[in-house]
Amino acid sequence: MTFSNLKFFGNKSILKTLVDNSFKAIDNGSYEIKTGVDFSSHATIDLGKNLSNCRHVPLITELKFSSPSKGTILDTNSVNLETTVTEMEIAHSSGVSILTQPFLFNGSIDHILKVRKKTTMPILMKDIIVSEIQINTAKKIGADCILFIKTIFDRNMTEGSLEKLGEYAKKLGLQVIIETHSKEEFEDAIKLNRKSDRLFDIIGINNRNLDTLKIDLDTTKQILQSCDKENNLILSESGIYSKKDIIYLKEFGADAFLVGTSLMENIDNLGREINKLYLAY
Repeated sequence: MTFSNLKFFGNKSILKTLVDNSFKAIDNGSYEIKTGVDFSSHATIDLGKNLSNCRHVPLITELKFSSPSKGTILDTNSVNLETTVTEMEIAHSSGVSILTQPFLFNGSIDHILKVRKKTTMPILMKDIIVSEIQINTAKKIGADCILFIKTIFDRNMTEGSLEKLGEYAKKLGLQVIIETHSKEEFEDAIKLNRKSDRLFDIIGINNRNLDTLKIDLDTTKQILQSCDKENNLILSESGIYSKKDIIYLKEFGADAFLVGTSLMENIDNLGREINKLYLAY
């Protein structure tokens, strides 16, 4: 997959393309487990607790092969998934995020199935969640957490409301990250957590604009400077490349950090690259 193959030309929005691709993946059977393996009885590993109790930098390290902004990052055939996730665990990551969206991200549910037995870290199934079908699959493949993008729920692009799908995930025993991109979305997420029985375990702030794909770390800064995070665990996502970035984001109230692309671009020195980030504390 290369950047020139992206389907974002014309007036079609990037976000709509991502959502359309999720429905396409569902229709194509991408969330059907064909190996006969079922981890439904897997006891959920608490990602939020791991991040909160971390004694160094609370990191979710991400395994991904492609992205809409970068195109191909790694050839899937060149990476041993089990070895890579083991390296992350040895380097004391608090959790691992694994992309399962096949289109534009070259993800697969098989990636989680391959590593579930190999790690005691909590696994975040990273996808564009639009349906209960994907949530059911997350449980069956042994994921501990899923992520919802608030924007697509606000734009009525999913098969159910945020509350409905969130409650459904919680009933299955999954943790939920709600990803926000603006002050308004962040405040809505805080309010929902206040009035519900902690619907979201983690509130994320994505520094990437999903309409333009541009990254600005000041997104986290501006939201946290203008909003009270109350007692919520805040995860800053996208554009984090160095200990300097982590120090900057932590200064404004970010509690944990999701790092993917920078690690995948230096996968031959994965453990060392992760440990560099720990020097921030």
